[in-house]
Amino acid sequence: MAIAISAMVFSWDDSHNPVLNIERLQIKRSERVFIEEPSGSGKSTLLSLIAGVTIPQSGLVTVNGTQLNGISSTARDRFRADHIGFIYQMFNLIPFLTVVENVTLPCRFSRLRWDRAAARAGDVEAEAMQLLSKLGMADPALVHKPVTDLSVGQQQRVAAARALIGSPDILIADEPTSSLDSDHREAFIELLFKECDREQTTLVYVSRDRALETLFDRTIRLVDINTGTTGN
Repeated sequence: MAIAISAMVFSWDDSHNPVLNIERLQIKRSERVFIEEPSGSGKSTLLSLIAGVTIPQSGLVTVNGTQLNGISSTARDRFRADHIGFIYQMFNLIPFLTVVENVTLPCRFSRLRWDRAAARAGDVEAEAMQLLSKLGMADPALVHKPVTDLSVGQQQRVAAARALIGSPDILIADEPTSSLDSDHREAFIELLFKECDREQTTLVYVSRDRALETLFDRTIRLVDINTGTTGN
């Protein structure tokens, strides 16, 4: 199982009104899961728990066989760097780095992902260029520019390439197509699925766009599994 959550309760304080109260959630390895997230459903909190950024007050969060709330914060940081790619809704690109430098950044924090990227393309920068090319971002006039010079849609594609580099075991995509036009959205989804299929990566895709859910193996609706109060 890629992700297994059981009897998990999380709140931001010691109140008796948890943001999340999930009895059971399981996602298989290599599965493509669409998570429908109405506003205030606790989506951001759930993703933080799966990534090991936060830990619950009770229950278990197990990712790739590792119980995240049973290891230190340093160990969780290392685990996340090695095994989880994250496409953030707000991108979280480093403004003073170029496009290529942003894409290769995860490999500088993880030797595992560095070695995987180098094995696929000969070196890490070459793998970054391959991913950018598939997303229509390999223009030499763009790749060595600071990301602040890019449009919002271009920044979103850079964020996707950064999440994919080094073949993470789990890819979490938080509203990843919200700033893309229809043509780029189609290319983005196609690349995402192709890369995940090639590496047998588990895809957790969060969106309000229900038109996309038929592309996935199954849909999880947070309002159905969370008995806690609404949250972020």
